[in-house]
Amino acid sequence: MSPRSASVNEELRRRSRERLLQAAVELVDERGFEAATLGDIADRAGSARGLVSYYFPGKRQLVQSAVHRLMHRTLEEALEREPHTEDGRERLARAIDAILGLARDHPVLMRQHMAGLLQAEGFVQCPEQRRLAELLGDTVARYGSEDVTADYPMLRALLMGAVYAALIPGAPMPVPALRAELFRRYGLDWESGVPPESETGTETPVRDLSRFFATEERPSDH
Repeated sequence: MSPRSASVNEELRRRSRERLLQAAVELVDERGFEAATLGDIADRAGSARGLVSYYFPGKRQLVQSAVHRLMHRTLEEALEREPHTEDGRERLARAIDAILGLARDHPVLMRQHMAGLLQAEGFVQCPEQRRLAELLGDTVARYGSEDVTADYPMLRALLMGAVYAALIPGAPMPVPALRAELFRRYGLDWESGVPPESETGTETPVRDLSRFFATEERPSDH
């Protein structure tokens, strides 16, 4: 049997990493950070335990990369949904609703993510985090920012603050109130994006996150 080519090996590694990212968000969403062991994540992904260490220094780095992947793919989906628009104000509204929606629908996962960011290592500089930054930076630019390098970090900080406020145990702020404050700050119409009254409020959040971790090649992931 002839050895596999470099390109085939690279594709297999990419798919293995994708499965680990998906398994991490699924298990932390289901069980919480402490209960989701690296062994459990590897088993869910169908990977050897040692393969986790090949891609990630530890569980916190793996989970943070996985949540950043979920965030950037969720954001991507919201920005490009039909009807497609190039209007910067509508795209910013969609971005805000996408991130707040993750806090509403996946509170355990997002609470663990926020806690992880406060650890000593802070942001994990990984492809997933960089793609999220690119999407938010582009959103700010299309909104009309004249200084994206200053306005993007402010948007990021405001979104992180809103997610944190929505997830404080025992004293959470309602997502509609946080949305209203962000929309007021950026002068957005309440009807933009996905306003709360357009949702039924009775549907169970979708737990199948596989579409955000598709194993086919996507140009935006490079």
